[in-house]
Amino acid sequence: MKNSRNTELSDRRAAAAQAKTALLTAYRTAQTAAQPTRLAREAERVAVAAAREERRLERERVKLEEQERLVAEAAERQEAVVAAARAETEARETAEKGRMARLIEDEATRKADRDRRYANRKARQA
Repeated sequence: MKNSRNTELSDRRAAAAQAKTALLTAYRTAQTAAQPTRLAREAERVAVAAAREERRLERERVKLEEQERLVAEAAERQEAVVAAARAETEARETAEKGRMARLIEDEATRKADRDRRYANRKARQA
């Protein structure tokens, strides 16, 4: 069926304006009605974001502690290696000094024996 009303431009404009006003009013009403749920969703998103940030900070803290622990362990191992090398060097030096002392003592003993034999020989000849 054809619309038999004869509509003028001004009537169509008024109808369009009324339709726009009705849509705007419906939109505003829907926004007002949805405000509490929107605020609740927004608060939930903020809470989730805060929890996510807190978990991220906790992961970073744990990672940093682990890294510090590994660095400390590496430093302890390095100190142990240096201490072992130092102890080995000192033991080697002590052994060398002991060997040198025995060598000097043996030389002194041989010299004393040689001098004693020389003195005995001279005493027998005289």
